[in-house]
Amino acid sequence: MSKDKNQSYTATQKALAWSVHIFTASGIIFALLAIIAIANHQFVESMYWLIIAFVVDGVDGTLARRFKAKEVLPFMEGKNIDFVIDFATYAIIPAYFMYEAFWVVDGEKYYVLPEAEWIRFSCVAILLLVSAVYYGKEPMVSEDMYFIGFPVMWNAVIYFLYFILKLEPWVNFLLIILFSILHFVPLKWAYPSQNKHHQKLNLLFGAIFLISNAGVLYYFPNEPLWLRIISGLYLPYILWHTVWISFKK
Repeated sequence: MSKDKNQSYTATQKALAWSVHIFTASGIIFALLAIIAIANHQFVESMYWLIIAFVVDGVDGTLARRFKAKEVLPFMEGKNIDFVIDFATYAIIPAYFMYEAFWVVDGEKYYVLPEAEWIRFSCVAILLLVSAVYYGKEPMVSEDMYFIGFPVMWNAVIYFLYFILKLEPWVNFLLIILFSILHFVPLKWAYPSQNKHHQKLNLLFGAIFLISNAGVLYYFPNEPLWLRIISGLYLPYILWHTVWISFKK
């Protein structure tokens, strides 16, 4: 028998529901730790914190449904907490990472190339502007649970550009422009935990991506090429999936 809406929930149920919201909110602590690491030019450590925040964001929805957080605490909206943390970890912090890390050289010795200053600021400004505007799109997610337009996932972009591809500053600049435009191109991008098409394959590639990321970060800047290749395979896969799902009948 379903629980009557007017019937109160037990203290344990309420505690579990609150714990879910607190768990979601904990992502902002990992965001702060990522900012501190970037400020100290500990770029690998900052990416670890962003990955932890990503994992929290990936599982909190499942926990919320498991413990019926919305029903038990109807005056709390977990999605609003998510939005605040997501914009920090997927846009603001990657922008700061980009500003501090994308134009440094020599691996151990970090210094900014003076001629790249205008590129640094332009990239960060464009990234933040398009991300803020993208959050105003309605809808951001299609009825079949795909992101419409490239989602605000700049943490993944900076990972590929800085740790895997290791490109020149002007190439990074052009790619940032490209992905900024893709925010508003109505292609369908995977929402791995929600999509029915190729869900197992999406989750498999996602798991391999996260595990290989840990290996790349552990060995960086002397990571083996084969590890970078395994991690980098996620990029062509997700691009293929986007094209396939967007243009299939």
